[in-house]
Amino acid sequence: MKELSIKKELLQRRWKVIYTRPRWEKKVDALLQTGEIDSYCPVKKEYHVWADRKKMVEVPLFNSYVFVNCNLKEEIQIRQTLGVINFVYFQGRPAMIREEEIERIRYFTEHCQDIEVLNVSQLAPGDKVLIKSGALTNYKGEVLQVQGKNVMMLLEYLGCVIVTKVAINNTILTT
Repeated sequence: MKELSIKKELLQRRWKVIYTRPRWEKKVDALLQTGEIDSYCPVKKEYHVWADRKKMVEVPLFNSYVFVNCNLKEEIQIRQTLGVINFVYFQGRPAMIREEEIERIRYFTEHCQDIEVLNVSQLAPGDKVLIKSGALTNYKGEVLQVQGKNVMMLLEYLGCVIVTKVAINNTILTT
């Protein structure tokens, strides 16, 4: 009975995150898929301008990260893939992502044009931000405090001051 549960665990697929060489996300994704590994590299479209041309290009949403849906047996093959540095670890084990989160990322990359990943450490008190969605959409404010995934902001309009909490993913850093 115990052998059956161990075998089942070995074959159970879960979404995990791998860390890649810089600018190798799409290459690693293609190599993994060629090796019949279920991988996902979310991309966003950006307009790039060079000295000789302008072009719409797909760039990875998360720098140096690719998601893989794998079991324990496939981890060895993934680690040996060119461009893969290692799995991302959390509490001593490869970090696992729920299927719902992967589907949410897929939805946003397919349906939202101005998608952006903002690291919590990028915001600091005194930064000016624009609220992207919600009841206060398009209001500008000043970050007073960063509390986990929320930002306490100072909004000035109509001659009064309003202090509100806004989810960090609902803000855009402005100058």
